[in-house]
Amino acid sequence: MQGLNFHRGQDAGRPAPVRHAPARPAPSQQPRPVRKDPAPSRLAYRLNRMMLRPLVRRLVHVGLPAFLAALVAGIWLSDDTRRAHLTGGLDALVDRVQNRDEFLVKMMTIEGASPVVDKGLRAMLPVELPASSFDIDLEKLRERVLKLDAVEAVDLRIKPGGVLSAVVTERVPALLWRHARGIELLDKTGHRVASVTSREVRGDLPIISGEGADRAAAEALALIDAAGPILPRLRGLERMGERRWDVVLDRGQRIKLPENGALPALERAIAIDRAQHMLDRDLSVVDLRQQQRPVVQLGLEAQNAIRRARGQPELGPDGKAIAAETAKKTLGNGKKKSG
Repeated sequence: MQGLNFHRGQDAGRPAPVRHAPARPAPSQQPRPVRKDPAPSRLAYRLNRMMLRPLVRRLVHVGLPAFLAALVAGIWLSDDTRRAHLTGGLDALVDRVQNRDEFLVKMMTIEGASPVVDKGLRAMLPVELPASSFDIDLEKLRERVLKLDAVEAVDLRIKPGGVLSAVVTERVPALLWRHARGIELLDKTGHRVASVTSREVRGDLPIISGEGADRAAAEALALIDAAGPILPRLRGLERMGERRWDVVLDRGQRIKLPENGALPALERAIAIDRAQHMLDRDLSVVDLRQQQRPVVQLGLEAQNAIRRARGQPELGPDGKAIAAETAKKTLGNGKKKSG
């Protein structure tokens, strides 16, 4: 056949070379590794489930480190020496910061205050100047200054340059209040301003008297303003029973005003006086407490004139009848003195 070459000759009977196949490796005698179960254990599963809770995560990530830090700090601060060194270092640091020139208050300026209030306000400073602004509590200082009777308002502030500025608004006296403990100055609201020794200290101010008169100062000022025509004769207002006013005039005359509607009642009395000259007559009391029935009380001289015309004994200053002999002696003594 074509493609096949048969050699004939000496090598005709030689067999073809034999090729040996490679030997297979002997099977290994070691055991195969056992594959692990990919499912987690019960403990790992429960731990993973617990870590899914927000509370547990915050406890582990925040609470546990904070507890450890607090534990270490507590153990470190349990020693008195270390604690004293730490406190001293912090105090020294705070003092160095607070006592810097930028925070020093070197002087104090006061505006709108009288000399007495000025002196009292400077005495209320908790520290002597110059001092750190951290040592001056402006709110507490303001509360102390407002306790002064003469101070109505105060504005405290620390200005640049180390200046403590105080702008004071003082109360303006509007009334004199006479009571059992003395005489005091009141402002228009009835707040105490100061004490005075006598009426002549502030003769330009109207005077009121009686317990509870300070609480009705606004009404008293309104009555004084309404008493314009009789103002030269006005001696003051007296609070009766802490509920109503009496207008006290010269010559011992008195106008009793009602508890309610005192201002209209006084205006009616002034209108009657202007029309009929009521207060120019010998009257001691004009009682307007009952609006529908005003009452007037005659003076002592007018009463005695009427009693003499009727042949009755005269009345004394105490309102009691005087015996005829006593009246004659009184008249005789009066004639001798006049002679």
